Amino acid sequence: MKVLIIGSGGREHSLAWKIAQSSRLKKLYCAPGNAGIAQVAECVDVEAESIEALCNFALKEKIDLTVVGPEKPLVAGIVDRFQSLGLKTFGPTRRAATLEGSKVFAKTLMRKHGIPTAEFKTFSDLFKAQGYISSLGGPCVIKADGLAGGKGSIVCKTVEDALQAADRILKDRLFGEAGGKIVVEEYLEGEEVSILAFTDGSTIVPLEPCQDHKALYDGDQGPNTGGMGAYSPVPSITGELYARIEREIMVPTIHAMKKEGRPYKGILYLGLMLTAFGPKVLEFNVRFGDPETQPLLMRLKGDLLPLLLATVEEKLETVAFQWDPRTALCVVMASRGYPEAYEKGKEINGLESLKGLKDVVVFHAGTTKKQGKVLTDGGRVLGVTALGEDVFEAQKRAYAAIEHISFEGAYYRRDIGAKAVQRVRTP
Repeated sequence: MKVLIIGSGGREHSLAWKIAQSSRLKKLYCAPGNAGIAQVAECVDVEAESIEALCNFALKEKIDLTVVGPEKPLVAGIVDRFQSLGLKTFGPTRRAATLEGSKVFAKTLMRKHGIPTAEFKTFSDLFKAQGYISSLGGPCVIKADGLAGGKGSIVCKTVEDALQAADRILKDRLFGEAGGKIVVEEYLEGEEVSILAFTDGSTIVPLEPCQDHKALYDGDQGPNTGGMGAYSPVPSITGELYARIEREIMVPTIHAMKKEGRPYKGILYLGLMLTAFGPKVLEFNVRFGDPETQPLLMRLKGDLLPLLLATVEEKLETVAFQWDPRTALCVVMASRGYPEAYEKGKEINGLESLKGLKDVVVFHAGTTKKQGKVLTDGGRVLGVTALGEDVFEAQKRAYAAIEHISFEGAYYRRDIGAKAVQRVRTP
């Protein structure tokens, strides 16, 4: 099979790394890719949002399966365009991708179909939003309606913070067109988890739970990012709780999308808060999470390609797979200044010393290669991912590997997996 992966981040590197191991693979391409992906695939100099150029490439090379990584081309309708040309493509259509493309749509869908989520109101008028926020008198969450690279959700501890956030989004257009509307949402207390599932529109195949770390600083402090690290499995997710999430959230969401005339195929990502009143949806994503995909694919046993194909061909009920029982943990190394302005072009040292190291993989995110040197080329640069017998061992191994890597301005959280370590190591 000839496979094309679209994207250039850590998620796409982990997909390329896993697909490259398939016995069914004949040739692997990635557009545009990065320095790490270039080690396992042929990188194509076409941006992920250049839909027509990607179509032309896929037709010319007779690509058998295209896997779309980022959300922007999905929301723009890349799957519809590829399918119109007879090209098999993994991911939801434009109408289904609205589940991530518009938080207003997603929240309204959940309210209509009884899917548990935080209470909310939506606004496009700043004055009305200010009035509602003031009436709350306490913490809340302000979210830009559209795509904002994982940074469009602002947790506000005070009314003043919330008023400022609304002003920055609606008036100052902090997120551009994505901030034409906002969601003002109830602040939920609890623990965040991520659950991903393959679905072909009828069959749902849930994956093992993950825990992402969205905040920039240790102790979940600071601004939200695209994700600073993740691990899987999650000790706090029991079999009973997982079954409840499937029953009350996962299955109703797929059914709701079908009822709305937006049948959903691909990966469904649930960002959840485990509250005292049960699990509630914080967000939906319509693609593999980043950095959750890195530990998930480290733990997935066997061939990923049959799972991807079965999803596209609506044959998911025919595919089985297993998990490595060990824990995988990913720590993101970022550029100084991320998630705001950051510098590029800093040389990355130490990567060669980790090649071939058992149970440790360094997934590239924002990297490029010039004149034989690997350089930083993004906010999130690397995802150092390790397997261990438990979360403590995985954490220890990942941070030991990081000690070998350096670049100017490198920053990473030092507490990825700390909550889980406390659970498994506390008598």
